[in-house]
Amino acid sequence: MRVFVTGASGFVGTAVVRELIGAGHEVVGLARSDSSAAALRTAGAEVHRGDLDDLDSLRRGAASADGVIHTAFKHDFSNIAASGVIDLHAIEAMGSVLEGTGKPFVTTSAFLVEPGIYATEEDPAHPDSVAPFRVPSEEATLALADRGVRTSVVRLPPSVHGPEDGAFVPKFIDTAREKGVSAMIEDGTNHWPAVHRLDAARLYRLALEKAAPGTRIHAIGDEGVPLHDIATAIGHGLGVPVLRIPHAEATAHFGWIAHFAAMDLRASSTLTQQRLGWKPEQPGLLADLAEGHYFEEGRRSML
Repeated sequence: MRVFVTGASGFVGTAVVRELIGAGHEVVGLARSDSSAAALRTAGAEVHRGDLDDLDSLRRGAASADGVIHTAFKHDFSNIAASGVIDLHAIEAMGSVLEGTGKPFVTTSAFLVEPGIYATEEDPAHPDSVAPFRVPSEEATLALADRGVRTSVVRLPPSVHGPEDGAFVPKFIDTAREKGVSAMIEDGTNHWPAVHRLDAARLYRLALEKAAPGTRIHAIGDEGVPLHDIATAIGHGLGVPVLRIPHAEATAHFGWIAHFAAMDLRASSTLTQQRLGWKPEQPGLLADLAEGHYFEEGRRSML
């Protein structure tokens, strides 16, 4: 299958590209820079120049492919709502040229469920979720199933981990290194679901190959790791004390990631495993932290 992949040079996207090529698919990766284009060619993929703001380029890439995997997202936390709008427009543009074709279109979402529940694939997007700016994109993707597109949405957890991770866990490590303590809010009994990026990449491929139209897919390896355990692993990795802080001090300590330090999410991938024959095989988040690569000197968050 000839597959158009957006975000093909990103943390998740590079793993998806390798997974697809390894399974015998032909990959065309979206690249907005010369360095991204070079990396794609090295990986064995064809290059399609453009970015998420270039809707004509996205339409051309989607129209020329047998299927599309959309992993790109502009994580501009200074105006995250605008990033959500860009993502929606990108999905609408690619979806418009796939209508009536029956081709697979796999997009990326977050855990957009009602706070406080044990989330399953049957739970719809909720406006009070942790990432409400992504709700319209998920809904638009699923709606395309009624217009002849074999759509599915991969919901990624807060931590997609593994070597080269530059997101939230590295940001917590940077904060602990800077402050000299690894902190949790109160007793740290809130939870983060997590998945290794190689397991996630395999799931994207399976979704492309056989997900039913209008399917929500949960990329969940760890259903919910207590923040206490994450903070403890970071403290051990850096050799710093582990500290409990009250909610009132969370923003002062963590800055803008205090919201993520406080979230409590637990989720299942049981239906995903049954429907797609997927099972996580890579190390869980705590085992990954114990391997030591997160604490290598010079490693920093990209957020």
